[in-house]
Amino acid sequence: MNRLLLSLVLLLLPVPLAAQEIGTLTRVEGNPRLIRGATVLRAAEGVRVDSGDIIETSNPGFVQLEFSGGTIVVLGDSSRLFLFSYPSGLTASGSDKRTNPAEMVLLSGWLKGETNEHAGPYRFDSPLLAGATQGGTVVLHATPDAAEIFVESGAASISEVRPDGSLGNSAEDAKGGQFFSRRKGTGVAADSRLSSTFLEAMPRAFRDTLPSRLARFAGKSTEPKTDHEVSYAEVQPWLNIGRSWRRGFVERFQPRLEDAAFRKALEDHIADHPEWDPILHPEDRAPKPSATPNSDSSHPGNSR
Repeated sequence: MNRLLLSLVLLLLPVPLAAQEIGTLTRVEGNPRLIRGATVLRAAEGVRVDSGDIIETSNPGFVQLEFSGGTIVVLGDSSRLFLFSYPSGLTASGSDKRTNPAEMVLLSGWLKGETNEHAGPYRFDSPLLAGATQGGTVVLHATPDAAEIFVESGAASISEVRPDGSLGNSAEDAKGGQFFSRRKGTGVAADSRLSSTFLEAMPRAFRDTLPSRLARFAGKSTEPKTDHEVSYAEVQPWLNIGRSWRRGFVERFQPRLEDAAFRKALEDHIADHPEWDPILHPEDRAPKPSATPNSDSSHPGNSR
């Protein structure tokens, strides 16, 4: 094949779409990790984050993310956040004009989200409680058995979260100063005052307005360094989250089935995530051949 023909062929090949960069890590303390696709990356200041990224902080640890329109999200010690979805809605000037909320899932730990009037709507989920706001500030704390949300300022909508990750039928309007909590197996409890236990446990940095650091990274892009391919133990908590959040995880982590330890661990825990069964055992789904009658015994002339 001559050089000109080769060039034409390459031009006609489909170009893979680039990941959607939605924000920037502007402050990093400790040793957080960034799970992108099926790879664990080393998070660092200046790294761009994409929709679908998972960010996990160390203990001690702290991470600050900044998004379009001036929204700032911070994570405290031992926090796990999934940037679930981020609809596109930027104007030419960089303003965020989304009508559908950006959705982030805090599996565990502490999160503070500050939005303003230039930002589109945001929804901060946990396995038990969710808080949606546009122009407000919320603090969310999540553990395996409980969740708490403090509306620091502005307005928010607080919803119960079902086991599959979807919202309950009703949402409660909230304003600055209100506090909401829910334990597993119970409904949402509202209080007009902040819990003293919550306040004492809240990361100290959450008590102040979060200063933006985005300007110092303008025009710069820091590439995250690859650490290793993700293990089953590292993603097991995510593989077990609500079904509406984990859609797409089979395709995302399927390449790791080449690792015998990852595959065996999935097999051992298949009851927790049955959507992997067709991938692990495709032969069970294959159509069985139909029985064919015996030509000799079925022929009338062979009967006696």
